Amino acid sequence: MRILSVDTGGTFTDLAAFDSDKGKVVCGKSLTTYHDLTEGIFETLEKTNTPLSGEGVFKHGTTLVINTLLQRSATNIALVTTRGFRDVLEMARGNRPVPFDLFYQRSAPLIPRELRFEINERVDGKGKTLVAPNRAEVEVLAKELNRRKVSAVAVAFLNSYISPNNEQEVGAWLREALPDVFVTCGTDLTREWYEYERTATASANAYVGPQMNGYVRRLYSGLRDRNFFGQFYLMGSNGGVVSVDRAIREPIMLVESGPVGGCIGAAAYARELGIKNVLAFDMGGTTAKCALVEKGEFDVKPVYYVGGRDYGFPVRGAIIDIVEVSAGGGSIAWLDEARRLNIGPRSAGSTPGPVCYGLGGTEPTVTDANAVLGRLEPESFLGGELKLDLAAAENAIREKIALPFGVSGQSGVDEMAAGILSIATVIMAGSIRRVSVERGRDPRDFSLFAYGGGGPLHAVDLARELHIPIVIIPPEPGNFSAMGMLLADVRRDQSETMLVPLDEAAMGALDAVFTRLEEALIQDLLAETSSDSITTERHAEIRYRGQVHSLLTPCYDADNVKSLRNIFEDLYLTRYGHVEMSNPVEIVSLRVTGRAAIAKPELTGMWTAPRMTSAPSRRERLVYFGTAGQRLATAVFRRRELPVGFSASGPALVEEYGSTTLVGPEDHFTVGRLGEIKILVGGA
Repeated sequence: MRILSVDTGGTFTDLAAFDSDKGKVVCGKSLTTYHDLTEGIFETLEKTNTPLSGEGVFKHGTTLVINTLLQRSATNIALVTTRGFRDVLEMARGNRPVPFDLFYQRSAPLIPRELRFEINERVDGKGKTLVAPNRAEVEVLAKELNRRKVSAVAVAFLNSYISPNNEQEVGAWLREALPDVFVTCGTDLTREWYEYERTATASANAYVGPQMNGYVRRLYSGLRDRNFFGQFYLMGSNGGVVSVDRAIREPIMLVESGPVGGCIGAAAYARELGIKNVLAFDMGGTTAKCALVEKGEFDVKPVYYVGGRDYGFPVRGAIIDIVEVSAGGGSIAWLDEARRLNIGPRSAGSTPGPVCYGLGGTEPTVTDANAVLGRLEPESFLGGELKLDLAAAENAIREKIALPFGVSGQSGVDEMAAGILSIATVIMAGSIRRVSVERGRDPRDFSLFAYGGGGPLHAVDLARELHIPIVIIPPEPGNFSAMGMLLADVRRDQSETMLVPLDEAAMGALDAVFTRLEEALIQDLLAETSSDSITTERHAEIRYRGQVHSLLTPCYDADNVKSLRNIFEDLYLTRYGHVEMSNPVEIVSLRVTGRAAIAKPELTGMWTAPRMTSAPSRRERLVYFGTAGQRLATAVFRRRELPVGFSASGPALVEEYGSTTLVGPEDHFTVGRLGEIKILVGGA
């Protein structure tokens, strides 16, 4: 059987293909084709001679959803809501996340006020229908929506979380009256009580629905045209894949589809290598991302903020806790009015890309700085598919950064290039602190697991900045998100509000609600897969009475009030450093996770590192190190030649298709049994 996965990123489209008969993985890359993302996918398949014909499994992760939301590239999206609640999206939580910014302004709602419509309907706080919707009123509204040529409609009613009948009925009427319009209901996505969050989630689902529908259907048709008749899944934000039908209905659940594969792979590696705590760090062409992996499991949070918590809007659902910053290989370096050096948030992307790509880029980027400092080999970049223009990169840094800053000559260019990388390191270290220190974890207790095209180049500098002692670089790090997708199972999450005190009466009710949610979830999974291996997990959102925020607490080891409270308070102590032993505790909502196992390779069978026979070839070139303030003679190895057990001291570069690993002058590295490079960071 052939298992394929494709990850479409901001700069590159990555492929990983596993052939169970041959027992090996093939990887490939192409520049992302923004005019039609499917072209980059099929181009990568052709470049690697990967056949599609016959049965198999195809898994796909994409940044299309998040990019559509961030770029605000959709138009004519409408919202239908309860009369009197048209402005929920505008009012949001009524808070001011940045209190000392006199010019603070939250991002505008996805749906403008003139496209937000009200109808007569009402459900009270206990689920009783006070006003039923009128079909004639909805039909008049449908004519108005048709006149305005809306492409999608979100339906989100007050208190529908407790009784969805009105919402579902209006949704059905609109689908009947507007067969060519994408219609979504808030209760299809979340059954939790947060009114603003439910409305924002439904609006976001409608916003990306038409574009995602067209894209998925186009890709699916292209696969069929190439004689692929196997199983087709898309990567969900919760750490599992979802069926095509669900992805078309609930595309917002793919909001972090791209980075998730790397988290799955990092967790699998951590389990196999017996590493308790890992920081999964992914640096691609546009952004850098970080997630926490503890005891072989990544953290999943119930809300995600598109555009950031301070200025963005929430999406309610199970989404891996990933912190993202604008510091990728394509992030542009620039001087502000005070001649201060800045990195990002603008990115060169794949078009035109960094200056050194020779594709028309004119502004210096992080990749250009790495190339100028000797960290990238011009002739063998991407296996020789893309020749780097070092002279152009050097000239861009000189003209745009060094000379305006007031330095000249080769030393000035080197210093500015090193400054670009130093600022990128500080920005990326901030993302790691946000996902660790702000969660009550100490980065020094973790190993840094680095991947992506740029991750291995920057990992040791990041580790030194954060005093992390060990860095691990997996095989094929430039394609690692696609590799991780190979290991993904189907996953579904169901949640429901249940606001009750944590007492003996609640424990009995808990089991009944959990059982009902599990039964519905298992039926969903059976309808989407042919898996005969389905497992479920139970969690509850719990808080101290009087608090707004809650903690997602595992319930599978708790069979009484005391044990569940102890689990919650252990989590609370880790996060906040104290507990309130005398405070009453209450449950806010329940969440059930279901996983259905599907075909995937064994981690230990995916890579076969060569055994020690003779010394691998070794070259040398001069590489600039900021810690030394000069260029040092640096050993250069080809990764495919490094056998298990090989070790060496830095400075060194380990080159492979899609990425280069940097080992500092004070560092030492070895090759492990899974082909991973383990770097002991000196000075951490």
